[in-house]
Amino acid sequence: MQNYFRMYDKLAGMTGTAATEANEFEEIYGLQVITIPTNKPVIRIDTNDQIYKSRQAKHNAIIQEISACFKKGQPVLVGTISVEISEMLSKNLKRAGIPHNVLNAKQHHREAEVVSLAGQPSAVTIATNMAGRGTDIKITDEVRAVGGLKIIGTERHESRRIDNQLRGRAGRQGDPGESVFFISLEDDLMRLFGNLRGKALLDAIPDDEVISMPMMTKMIQRAQKRVEERNFGIRKHLLEYDDVMNKQREVIYDRRSYALEGGNLQKEIDTMQEEFISNMIKEYTADSNPDKWLWEDLRQEMLTTLMCDIPSDHQKMSREKLQKYFIEQAKETYNRKLTLYPKEIMRDFERWAYLNSIDGLWKEHLYELDQIKEGAGLQAYGQKDPLLIYKSQAFESFQNLLAQINKTTLRLLYRTDIRIQEEPQRRAQPMRVTQAPTQNMGFSQSAQNAQAPSQPQAPQAGKSQPIKRTQPKIGRNDPCPCGSGKKYKNCHGQV
Repeated sequence: MQNYFRMYDKLAGMTGTAATEANEFEEIYGLQVITIPTNKPVIRIDTNDQIYKSRQAKHNAIIQEISACFKKGQPVLVGTISVEISEMLSKNLKRAGIPHNVLNAKQHHREAEVVSLAGQPSAVTIATNMAGRGTDIKITDEVRAVGGLKIIGTERHESRRIDNQLRGRAGRQGDPGESVFFISLEDDLMRLFGNLRGKALLDAIPDDEVISMPMMTKMIQRAQKRVEERNFGIRKHLLEYDDVMNKQREVIYDRRSYALEGGNLQKEIDTMQEEFISNMIKEYTADSNPDKWLWEDLRQEMLTTLMCDIPSDHQKMSREKLQKYFIEQAKETYNRKLTLYPKEIMRDFERWAYLNSIDGLWKEHLYELDQIKEGAGLQAYGQKDPLLIYKSQAFESFQNLLAQINKTTLRLLYRTDIRIQEEPQRRAQPMRVTQAPTQNMGFSQSAQNAQAPSQPQAPQAGKSQPIKRTQPKIGRNDPCPCGSGKKYKNCHGQV
């Protein structure tokens, strides 16, 4: 998601709770957070946290506070962190005989109605973090006289931003209001991140007595900062992994967009030919001794991809001469194919081959990156940085992806036969592509004036027809129809 937003040239936003996340905005997006003064001074009274030893004592104190506000006609909005706690408080309020409304995920259809009544005298509303967030609760003059809307938080959240959002529902536009949080030492935030000290001193305090210690308030603030730093570290770490994929995504999408927007792919194809031939020669002639070069493997690669055979005197040729020979043969073969069909048909055909290769291989590459990421995480047990391992392996995988895209595209371009169906009622000529056999070189019979065997037509559904040869068979000693001047058995008749 972060990389999606960073694709925009300009970023801006407005929120009332961004001040606590200013560091993350700076590091991730390079944005500064500027605090704008409120339209009217905030006169809301933010009371110190009410801290209790046990969760049960905290809940009892919350019910007592709600009851006191209800009796004097002050509306109360109770913020909870989960639906379960909101329903538990609702049951306790029913036992106390206090009418109230519950606003959580189970009553989303009544949200507008409940929020509109939350600022009425003696109204009690229980809401989760998500329900009704950001709404402006209107209060009456009668409510202003008794202190405005009162916010009660059932516990501190992991992020100070969420606490500020809850406080901000009261005291809007200069209205009076109050806010207070009730906390117990058994809350998840205190239990996991509180780092509580002096427990023996706290044991002497009764459960139903408020703990008034400055160190407790500071400990809560430290716990929240610790959680925020941990969560930010997790998001930043995930972003570092995603940055690797994002850079690769930009390269692939640039190539894909160029093809989709009608760019001339002829230069791309020439580059693919040179890179593929160079890589194959390096791979199969890596040995310093020419006698150990893998000639047969190199020949098969060239025949199956570029439909080019190795020269008869290949054992006397150096790597440079081999590369020059294959490049000339590949371009000559493809240029002959370009002369057989209209230019528009060939441009569409090249675009189809290129996009088909990119789309299929890119999806496989994304799955492979997930596997690399999962495996790199285990490298931490060996005292290695998983991120560095991931970057190294992802780069190697991406290099293989680019080579595979070139190879697949070239194979489609050279080995695919284009058949045009003529329809008199339509000017457009639809294109059908089929894999051509090696002996036909992917060219039509009439264009080469060769007596090559034609492909048998598939019988129509519901009919049984014998397969008949429409052209005479090429003899082994006849000239090869590709125009190379060699005998058929020494050229494409070998495959």
